[in-house]
Amino acid sequence: MSTGKIIAALRDDRSWSQSDLANKSEVSRVMIGKYERGEASPSIEAAKKIADAFEVTLDYLVGEGKNAQIDKKTLQRMEDLHDLEPSKRDTLFDLIDTYIRDAKARKAYA
Repeated sequence: MSTGKIIAALRDDRSWSQSDLANKSEVSRVMIGKYERGEASPSIEAAKKIADAFEVTLDYLVGEGKNAQIDKKTLQRMEDLHDLEPSKRDTLFDLIDTYIRDAKARKAYA
C-alpha cells in the first residue's frame, strides 16, 4: 500500500478530515491531499510530523520495515515489558502466550 493510501486510511479510521490532520501535524491540507492522491511524496520531516500525529512509526506510515505493522503504543509497551524485572516479565509473557494460544485454537476450530 502506498504512503498516500496509508495516510488516507489512518485519517479515515480516526474520522479526521484533511484539515484535522493538517492542524495536528502542521503539514498543509493541500500537501496532505497531494500525498493521498499520489501526486507527491512527503519529505522525511513531513512524514515524521504526520506519523507523530497518528501516533505510528515512520515504518508504519510508509508500510515498510520490521515495525511496519506495529503502532507506537504497542512498541512502547514492548519497551516497558523489556524494562521489567525478569520474573515479572516472564509472568506477563506466560499470560500473553496463553491468550495467543487460545485465540489461535478458537480460530482453528471456527
